[in-house]
Amino acid sequence: QVQLVESGGGLVQAGGSLRLSCAASRGTFGTNTMGWFRQAPGKEREFVAAISWSGGSTNYADSVKGRFTISRNNAKNTLYLQMNSLKPEDTAVYYCATGDRKFAGLAGYVYEYFGQGTQVTVSS
Repeated sequence: QVQLVESGGGLVQAGGSLRLSCAASRGTFGTNTMGWFRQAPGKEREFVAAISWSGGSTNYADSVKGRFTISRNNAKNTLYLQMNSLKPEDTAVYYCATGDRKFAGLAGYVYEYFGQGTQVTVSS
């Protein structure tokens, strides 16, 4: 079972930037789709962004398009989320996630493993 550890969260003013990282324990990191999700207080967890195993394909939730960028470094087993122009509504716990399917596309990917999350708080 893969272990995922997020870092990089914190408190930032609206309009600011943060870069989240997710370190994966499994050596097969480079074969799996990776995603970022978030959960705000009192709300359900929602999809933020995903990236294919090769890094060649990405997709984003409409609410973060143009502001967030997902990327990965397969040599370092690390996933990133660059967040710019942050808004108070981006405040949430952010989780990275992956599943067991290898060399799969983004559509319909089943995320089975989630990290413990990192808190992002954006003040107005």
